[in-house]
Amino acid sequence: MDDKFKLSETQQNRLSELGADVEQTPVFSTSGERDKYFQETEKRLSRENKEHLLDLLNNKHKPELCALEYTLSDALCKIGFTQVTTPIIISDKFLERMTIDGSHPLSEQVFRVDKNKCLRPMLAPNLYSVSKDLLKITSGKPLRIFEIGSCFRRETEGRSHLKEFTMLNLVEWGLPENERSEHLKQFGKAVLSAAGIDEYDMISENSVVYGEGLDFVGRDGLELASTSMGPHPLDARWGINSTWVGIGFGLERLLMYRENSRGIHRFSKSIAFLDGARLNVK
Repeated sequence: MDDKFKLSETQQNRLSELGADVEQTPVFSTSGERDKYFQETEKRLSRENKEHLLDLLNNKHKPELCALEYTLSDALCKIGFTQVTTPIIISDKFLERMTIDGSHPLSEQVFRVDKNKCLRPMLAPNLYSVSKDLLKITSGKPLRIFEIGSCFRRETEGRSHLKEFTMLNLVEWGLPENERSEHLKQFGKAVLSAAGIDEYDMISENSVVYGEGLDFVGRDGLELASTSMGPHPLDARWGINSTWVGIGFGLERLLMYRENSRGIHRFSKSIAFLDGARLNVK
């Protein structure tokens, strides 16, 4: 007979939502030892979560996700980027211009609003549309714009994925073609440094829309940002003919990585978590 006792699934779930690494939980000789460990650990973690929430209410007043949005926006504006804001609901025609039709892998992840509209799964379609008009008035000079906003995909919500997530997409149009790689590294470093992240690598990776590009990756291969560059065959669908570089960052994932957290949900837009802390505490 196995005389070793592990935490029950309910106990594991509770400690995990409070921030414990349940994979490191010991095995116990008796159920009494197990239950005592659970009660003491839950009490300690509940207290830590409560203290975090009280600090937010009494001192910080702004969750890290909101603070990060402000910090990154400020950092990009200081190096010549202009922030834009565009609608969350987009036309299916915009997705079709991105080659996302019924046969595309992303099509099954799209949240439909009605038969002709959806919640945007990415920022790129709106940035293309805005860029097309802005490029008409820049007289051939480089154009740098970015947006920070919610995107939506029917993801399997694992450790590093959310159905609603906050994206930062930046794009520079009209730069010399031989400077594209250097600008990607420069802009990626600027954003990650502003986010408090200095440990990362760049590796070649394939995008489901843009093909081969470079990813900024952190420990254990966690993707922090994906990049692309043009001219690209997609550009003609938007009436654009220009060199460009673009980078996309998921802000909740940046926070998860920076805070060395075991899951992304603590930093998401949520009614269960706030600023990395569990709301349901004693």
